[in-house]
Amino acid sequence: MSACAPTHATDPTRTEHAHQPHSPPPGPHRRFRIAGADLSASIAVFLIALPLSLGIALATGAPLQAGLVAAAVGGLVAGWIGGCPLQVSGPAAGLTVVTADLIHRYGWRTTCAITVLAGLAQLGLGCLRVARSALAVSPAIVHGMLAGIGVTIAVAQVHIVLGGTPQSSVLANLRALPAQLAHLHPAAVAVSALTLTLLLLWPRIPGRVGGALRRIPGALVSVAGATAAATLAGLSLPRVDLPSWSSHALAGLPEGPVLGLAAAVLSTTLVCSVQSLLGAVAVDKLVAARPGLTTRVRRANLDRELLGQGAANIVSGALGGLPVAGVAVRSSANVKAGAVSRNSTMLHGVLVVIAALLMVPLLECIPLAALASLVMAVGIQMVSLHHIRTVTRHREVLVYAVTTLGVVLLGVLQGVALGIAVAVAVAMHRLARTRITHEERQGVHHVRVRGQLTFLAVPRLSRALHLVPQGTHAVVELDGSFMDHAAYESLQDWQNTHTARGGTAEVAGRATGARADGPTPGAGVEQGEPGRGEASVGCRCRPWTPWRNHRCERPGPARPAGTPGAPDGREGRDGSGNGDGPGVGAGTEHQLARGISAFQRNTAPLVRGELARLAREGQQPSQLFLTCADSRVVTSMITSSGPGDLFVVRNVGNLVPLPGEEGGDDSVAAAIEYAVDVLKVRSITVCGHSGCGAMQALLTAEPGGAATPLRRWLRHGLPSLERMADDGRPPARLAGRAPADAAERLCLTNVVQQLEHLRAHASVARALRNGTLALHGMYFQVGEAQAYLLTGADGDGVFGHVEAAGLPDTPRAAKM
Repeated sequence: MSACAPTHATDPTRTEHAHQPHSPPPGPHRRFRIAGADLSASIAVFLIALPLSLGIALATGAPLQAGLVAAAVGGLVAGWIGGCPLQVSGPAAGLTVVTADLIHRYGWRTTCAITVLAGLAQLGLGCLRVARSALAVSPAIVHGMLAGIGVTIAVAQVHIVLGGTPQSSVLANLRALPAQLAHLHPAAVAVSALTLTLLLLWPRIPGRVGGALRRIPGALVSVAGATAAATLAGLSLPRVDLPSWSSHALAGLPEGPVLGLAAAVLSTTLVCSVQSLLGAVAVDKLVAARPGLTTRVRRANLDRELLGQGAANIVSGALGGLPVAGVAVRSSANVKAGAVSRNSTMLHGVLVVIAALLMVPLLECIPLAALASLVMAVGIQMVSLHHIRTVTRHREVLVYAVTTLGVVLLGVLQGVALGIAVAVAVAMHRLARTRITHEERQGVHHVRVRGQLTFLAVPRLSRALHLVPQGTHAVVELDGSFMDHAAYESLQDWQNTHTARGGTAEVAGRATGARADGPTPGAGVEQGEPGRGEASVGCRCRPWTPWRNHRCERPGPARPAGTPGAPDGREGRDGSGNGDGPGVGAGTEHQLARGISAFQRNTAPLVRGELARLAREGQQPSQLFLTCADSRVVTSMITSSGPGDLFVVRNVGNLVPLPGEEGGDDSVAAAIEYAVDVLKVRSITVCGHSGCGAMQALLTAEPGGAATPLRRWLRHGLPSLERMADDGRPPARLAGRAPADAAERLCLTNVVQQLEHLRAHASVARALRNGTLALHGMYFQVGEAQAYLLTGADGDGVFGHVEAAGLPDTPRAAKM
């Protein structure tokens, strides 16, 4: 171990402050310090948590104090131990159905014991470090589970809203609803209607006054307004009844059948763990959307978060509280309120304790109908239209529907089990679904295989191949990503037999290969592979080589090294390796036609639905991406973006001319104005790259000379040269190393300078003042295939490694 290495464990959520060698020694370490942002965020979360905790306790049938106990324990214990500093834990709506069923079956004291046992199970799972495996559950199952729970909650709370009492199941509640409608309680309905009206309209108050008022949580306003109205009107209604803490029921020994108790512990553990882990991932996304937080709050440690949730459930159950899980509403409010550490979560727990001890008379004024209508609204919101559209787009609506219905009709554990079974069946169906067609075009027999080629498809493949007459030319197109050994041998035997009888065979497509010892996508059986008897002149690219500019080896006359088409590793101008001199135009045309054909055959069927939606609804990109016209910078590839995601502007040198400058280019300014004012993009990224020819031209430009269009355009890069030469400014650099040379330093400096030019545009300046736009700098190192983001203040010019910036590893969600 190095003598300078620390020997104590470090808290991954704390910010390390490096002590400079020549600076004075630091003062005494302050063990606990509360930032002002954490204090204000904790108050905002407390104001949301207080009414929701009481409402969820009411919905489960537990003592109302149990909701306050769970909220306090979730804030203090899970906030202190958990691995996601900004996630707020407490009684969650997703646990309402499970808890209500346990109380109905086993009673309150046994339910508390089950909560303790579930916490112990979570501790065991956290010690086994299996938290990541919980994320393997299909999102359709999770969303379906939450939707089913939401439906169950909403249907049950309707009875309290109408002045009655809920039944034990969804079907019983539905059957009793007509009778309940015939015996309405006018006072309860009036209070519920007022609560829902305030909850719906409060976030929509317009103007500056509305902006200030919206900082007060709508849940608190609706419950407080309904309580005040009911009190002033003197309405006779059931209200919150908080018994003395001396009579509060604690956990007892579990009583009941062992299998039933085990299933109860399993279901509680499953729902608590999955909801908390998914909530932690969602908080990571919210933190990533606030660049200033990524340097202070690290990504969630899911195993530690599971340990924190387990400890919280043990304490909450032992103290007579509801089960605890991460809560999305409170966590998002915590992040949006400006929290910067776990202190906000813990302070919210302290405030709940103070309220439970000192605000009992005030809490007992709240009508139960107001809490029921609040919880009913939460249940309705759990059936998310966005989630339904997402699972429909990914063809998983069957899994979602079965899970939802299973949870509503059978219970949470049974519904999730049904959802998993259907998800597995759908996956197996997709794996086994293979379409094999045969057709003849101009004397050539085409056998096309769409889907995964497994042993299940071998009989149909054999029938299609035997339709090819002897002595003819055949093309087998494999449009899939997997081929097992049985399919490989069947195809191999037919190919050898067909060529031995005078025919020719060509195997083409994305999954064009398998080794003799087992299939591997894209390796082995290739078009034109020697020893197969083909007469193929097709491209021998692996599936990823379209991004390599089709660096293929095609048959052609031998040429001296260094000439177009020569076998020295370079390809001709058409990108195919032919380089046929005067025929280069035809080669380019053929390459273009081949690319279009491959798109129509392979990609168009996959994106046609999304493009049709974009054609109907119009484009709504969230980002303007301004980068260089260099052919090596493929924006969609390096940002993992697709149609409709980016509004892209490309020019030589990724330059942003200053507005009104003589000789400026209105096309760039027009694109910026259109993106900000019309498309309402939320961010603009200026992306430079290594080996930029424009920056090299700026460095080597001789004074004077003809004013060509290129020289006139590059004048907009002269401020970057001046910035680089200014010793009074911090040099632009990559985190961890200095620029490799002057050209790389100028590329980095140019990104910082063009961001300054962006701020001079009126539309950008206006959006920045309103807080609706963010600017980002990015540098793409072509040789390393590595992207860097401008991490510090723009003036610092420090570009950090993207993986080290703590961005979430979620596809399509971690966009720049």
